[in-house]
Amino acid sequence: MKKIITTAKAPTPIGPYNQAVLSGNTLYTSGQIAINPDSGDLVLDSIEAETTQVMENLKAVLDAAEMTFENVIKTSIFIADMHQFSSINAVYGKYFQEATAPARETVEVANLPKFVNVEISVIAIK
Repeated sequence: MKKIITTAKAPTPIGPYNQAVLSGNTLYTSGQIAINPDSGDLVLDSIEAETTQVMENLKAVLDAAEMTFENVIKTSIFIADMHQFSSINAVYGKYFQEATAPARETVEVANLPKFVNVEISVIAIK
């Protein structure tokens, strides 16, 4: 059975998709970009600020599913410029404990929605 997860504390989807879907004990989030859910504005002041907003959006979606970053087993990171990897990774790392960090891939892509610099999705289990 599939349950749609939504929260006003993360950006409203900008297309025909949901913030997350819970199937059994597994949560699949849609990719989050740095949209401030309160204002609807992009947070692009710096790559660190952008990544922080992305992670806070993911945190809100996880919370709506009664989960935390400790439940995350896999992340996918899409970035526009691999030269920004270390800055993105530094912010990302603040949300996970190294000993229990999830599996992950990081891929450089030509473009992302709204031409942002980073998009991250997660898979989590209860």
